[in-house]
Amino acid sequence: MAAPTAYSLIATDLDGTLLRGDDTLSDRSLAALARAGRAGARHLVVTGRPAPRVRALLDDLGSTGLAVCGQGAQVYDAAADRLLWSVTLDRELAETALGKIEAEVGEVYAAVDQDGVDGLTLIEPGYLMPHPTLPAVRVERRRELWDRPISKVLLRHPELSDDELAAAARAVVGSLATVTMSGPGTVELQPCGVTKATGLALAAGELGVGPERTIAFGDMPNDIPMFDWAAHGVAMADAHPELKAVADEITTSNEDDGVAVVLERLFGGAGVLARQRVAQYAPKTLSMEP
Repeated sequence: MAAPTAYSLIATDLDGTLLRGDDTLSDRSLAALARAGRAGARHLVVTGRPAPRVRALLDDLGSTGLAVCGQGAQVYDAAADRLLWSVTLDRELAETALGKIEAEVGEVYAAVDQDGVDGLTLIEPGYLMPHPTLPAVRVERRRELWDRPISKVLLRHPELSDDELAAAARAVVGSLATVTMSGPGTVELQPCGVTKATGLALAAGELGVGPERTIAFGDMPNDIPMFDWAAHGVAMADAHPELKAVADEITTSNEDDGVAVVLERLFGGAGVLARQRVAQYAPKTLSMEP
């Protein structure tokens, strides 16, 4: 593992990691990222959200650089509002994969993220958005989901858990698509071989940074490839057990500013200074953490 001072790229997931449950960024997290930036570290969003759904958040972060979107299927240049790189999911393969899954587990409800910086999220009847704050367009029939190129398919099952649906999908999809689970109510099909790690590697290459200088933060199994690629992987306190099992470190939850907690330790900040002040005035017999 690289020494903490060697981290020059901070890769963060959004939902369940950097964002709070209400889709907001805390002042503490913003301050910690700004402090890391002043120390020379770059921040790279690596999210399952498609490019059009991250614009406002990048504005809040003051980011005009790159972002990895769509589970690694898109590398987005915020300054130019264009995709530097994107790969689409073949719609015939997606429809075939969806048929195989339904033959195994019964009816599922589907949605798609269209490709492009202005792509829409389309949802068929019965599909409920896991993040109600994100815009979506409801279509009347499933075949309308395939009208334009797509980056991924999102699936929900009326009875199966996310883990059960993901496991069943992986068993029957094979090489038609990559199956990921990125959050509560979010099982996805994306282009075969595409993961957050592939997008992260491309974006890091553009920035001239390698895995040995990258620290990554996440909360769900779709972050595992990113953890495998980066020098250090930090899971949130309430992360999925599969991610915790491969993490180098576990921080506090997203509601408790887990990303900021780690960045303050690495780059300095309010949390570190507060502990130093407490230690300064504490009785000598009291054992304090550094």
